[in-house]
Amino acid sequence: MTRFIMFFIAIELLLVGCSQDKTIGNYDKNTPVVSEDSSTEQHVVPDSPEYLAKNEGELSVEDSETAYEMCVRALTDYYKAVWNGSDIELDTFIDNDHLKQYTQKKIQSQYDLYVNISKNSVQDIDIGAWEVEYTDAGDGGFLYLHLPVEIIQSVGSYGEGTEFLVRNVNGKLVIVDWYNGAKDSYDFMVRGENLTIDNPTIWNDSEWLKNLNSKQLEFSGSTR
Repeated sequence: MTRFIMFFIAIELLLVGCSQDKTIGNYDKNTPVVSEDSSTEQHVVPDSPEYLAKNEGELSVEDSETAYEMCVRALTDYYKAVWNGSDIELDTFIDNDHLKQYTQKKIQSQYDLYVNISKNSVQDIDIGAWEVEYTDAGDGGFLYLHLPVEIIQSVGSYGEGTEFLVRNVNGKLVIVDWYNGAKDSYDFMVRGENLTIDNPTIWNDSEWLKNLNSKQLEFSGSTR
């Protein structure tokens, strides 16, 4: 197994359209609202970007920057979905249906929690010194990314770290695992604490998924 480790100081990214909000609801698209009042923001979802690998047939450490950009966009959309009720297009980032379903439930659970206790919306996020590690696992390999993020809200901010695994699927970079181990976070409560995130096929493990679904149901019941 070959490993390459790289460290980066994050630069500010221009994430087009990330601030445009839409209600989560049942994750259906709302009809765009266009107001004649020029001071009112037009709620239109931008075209979803594609994050392409340098080489269609393989993943390499050269894909680190693109993977980073994708994860930053995913985090930005995620925090705005959780706090602001904005739309998030998970198909842009995730190919695995099980991971998409888990993430949808995670967002809905967090949104339902925060909408009742706070009107403090997310304005932007800021990424600190981030880490990326390429592992050649003999089956296409994967990138591990750790992103420390500061979530900037209308009042104040808070910070936490998120881990991602990224692979090349038919020439497109996709997130194959996504874990936030902050104390009392959704992942912390449902998936467990202090996990080692290094299995890019975990969301295809039927026994693991069965246990995870049971934990999700237990957690949902305890928060009602």
